[in-house]
Amino acid sequence: MLYKRNLLCLGLIMVFRIGIGQNPIVQTNYTADPAPLVYNDKLYLYTSHDEDHSTWFTMNDWRLYTTEDMVNWTDHGAVLAYNDFEWAGKNAWAPQAIERNGKFFLYVPITSKEGKNGIGVAVADSPYGPFKDPLGLPLISNSQDDIDPSVFIDDDGQAYLFWGNPVPYFVKLKEDMISLEGEISQIPNTIETFGKRTGEKDERLANDI
Repeated sequence: MLYKRNLLCLGLIMVFRIGIGQNPIVQTNYTADPAPLVYNDKLYLYTSHDEDHSTWFTMNDWRLYTTEDMVNWTDHGAVLAYNDFEWAGKNAWAPQAIERNGKFFLYVPITSKEGKNGIGVAVADSPYGPFKDPLGLPLISNSQDDIDPSVFIDDDGQAYLFWGNPVPYFVKLKEDMISLEGEISQIPNTIETFGKRTGEKDERLANDI
């Protein structure tokens, strides 16, 4: 009886996981790196976008999808591309989005024409764009780790930008969200900072299922 019950549980898990895999939000483009923004009871989802037939992160623009019920989604196409930044050379990688004081900000990692990774910021008066580069240069150009930005505004109103792979960094942002306040700080990649994983590798994988 226990054997049959275990088989039933395993079957349900497999059906559940297959069901998820066959019902993606986006079915017509190779999207990745979703950056959600909730504004006026609508979810705005900004994504990176692999070009058709790409074999290695060939990403040229960022796309926008919206929903009001988490079931039906509208594709608004590309709202920003790396070549909208004069200093950019290639790569429209993982974005992050936030709203402040009625303006909308997209933080995006780009490789410059000189081949250096950096993080740009684009601003719009609407979540649909058009997004424009207000700086004409990277907001962050610190090291080759300058990818994968994340931004948030704390309860006291202070905004922070985090980024980096594999080395993580952070810096305070001024209220305009396009200029830095203070020095860039590195977050130590240590057990003291992030804690230590527990359990064996196989055990962690089993817990993920």
